[in-house]
Amino acid sequence: MKHNLKTTTALALALGLLGHPALADMEAARSFLDAEIGDQSALSREEQEAEMQWFIDAAQPFAGMEIKVVSETITTHEYESQVLAPAFEAITGIRLTHDLIGEGDVVEKLQTQMQSGENIYDAYVNDSDLIGTHWRYQQVRNLTDWMENEGADVTNPGLDLDDFIGTQFTTAPDGKLYQLPDQQFANLYWFRYDWFTDPEIMAAFEEEYGYELGVPVNWSAYEDIAAFFTGREIDGVEVYGSMDYGKKDPSLGWRYTDAWMSMAGMGDKGEPNGLPVDEWGIRVNENSQPVGACMARGGAANSPAAVYAVEKAVEWLNEYSPPSAMGMTFSEAGPVPGQGNIAQQMFMYTTFVAPLVDSPAVMNEDGTPKWRLAPSPHGVYWEDGMKVGYQDVGSWTLMESTPEDRAKAAWLYAQFVTSKTVDVKKAHVGLTFIRESTVQHESFTERAPNLGGLVEFYRSPDRVRWSPTGTNVPDYPKLAQLWWQNIGDAMSGAKSAQDALDSLCADMESVMERLERAGIQGDLGPVLNEEKDPQEWLDAEGAPKPAVADTREEPQTVSYDELVSSWQ
Repeated sequence: MKHNLKTTTALALALGLLGHPALADMEAARSFLDAEIGDQSALSREEQEAEMQWFIDAAQPFAGMEIKVVSETITTHEYESQVLAPAFEAITGIRLTHDLIGEGDVVEKLQTQMQSGENIYDAYVNDSDLIGTHWRYQQVRNLTDWMENEGADVTNPGLDLDDFIGTQFTTAPDGKLYQLPDQQFANLYWFRYDWFTDPEIMAAFEEEYGYELGVPVNWSAYEDIAAFFTGREIDGVEVYGSMDYGKKDPSLGWRYTDAWMSMAGMGDKGEPNGLPVDEWGIRVNENSQPVGACMARGGAANSPAAVYAVEKAVEWLNEYSPPSAMGMTFSEAGPVPGQGNIAQQMFMYTTFVAPLVDSPAVMNEDGTPKWRLAPSPHGVYWEDGMKVGYQDVGSWTLMESTPEDRAKAAWLYAQFVTSKTVDVKKAHVGLTFIRESTVQHESFTERAPNLGGLVEFYRSPDRVRWSPTGTNVPDYPKLAQLWWQNIGDAMSGAKSAQDALDSLCADMESVMERLERAGIQGDLGPVLNEEKDPQEWLDAEGAPKPAVADTREEPQTVSYDELVSSWQ
């Protein structure tokens, strides 16, 4: 079952757009519903048409207006840009350009608009990782108040915020919603289920390592499995036991702030994020004010657990991944497991499941996958109650610097592409779930066996334990760029992991120091602790944690089928 994007031209033909000005009408809406949605919707056809009529009526004051929005380039947003944007234009009469650029570029454009006040885009799909930034700077529209006041006339009565599964991540400590989820994906352990259940391979592994091959619970088992598969020939293909990426690029930083550090056990216990020390190693006080990132101020970004995370990542990338992986970015590395020569991946962002299901090398002829998804293993510093993994929640964000009429028109588009009318179909294309009604839709019950555990994961109570960056991070754009630059030095061998992380935490504190001096974040901004002997913090409870004598713990695996049954 494939869900390829229709071309813009084909959709335009279906909507009667070619050679005609954009006019808002139900005829275009019905053509769209017939050609694109069908029964892949949480709403009945009558309800779909009623929702489309609401969009037509609400959009009348903005007909003919040209607006621009932007998002990163992933399958979900390609579908929005190529299919849903032309449909929205035909149905509402609002002329729309939906640009697709790299995620780092999205953050850069957003930062430029924040700093200059110039309206570059009328709306952004940017990660909820920026929630701490948006809450502190107050440069984006607070959607809770917006929907009740200025935006009330363009807020869909059928929006149903309670149906969204990620709004807890886009709500700040003040209880206000700052961003509307548009796509959501977790990072999960990925592995070749067909190889892991092959009797000969299982027997060979157990003979060599003395325990059963299965889903690794900890990093010691992951390392054993990586070593076992690397260099092995299966079905005439030379296999690698792990997959990652290492190019000095903005996406390298996400790999660590998203997951490596939390899964290693660098931060404190606490869900959705460690408290008082989070997965960035940033400590906050009781008022949510950042007080440090280095151990001398109570942070953990240069702690033994952080060093362990980076050293293991570099080691596994060099020893168990394809040689080309060191020069790859997030978007380049994501589809590689689909080539059929990777045994496992510590964590795969599930946005890459969409291209995987179209790859014959990792799919059976009956449409079922040769692979499965499971929770990622954790490092030796990890303890129960800590964050288990990352979840990306790309979300619609309206800047205060955007004129009100343009923000209203963009808000209509944001609601259109997340509406109950279109969301089930959009989820079938991009596999990035945002609504409970979509996750539970009958069409996904039917498709679940072909998606390797993705649907079971999103239907499980466990899904809420995977979380984005939290509110400890006071300025995501400024701090995120420090990660890839410093981690890149460790990746290339220019610095040791310890030296790179010492530089990283010092750079983060330098930014926080400037924010504190400027006072631009008011009572929510950083108030750095005085430096003291790091040993005092290491001796105290929680993060930063002292070095363990032996990072090689007893390897542990679990049967995948038993694991999934626990999700039922």
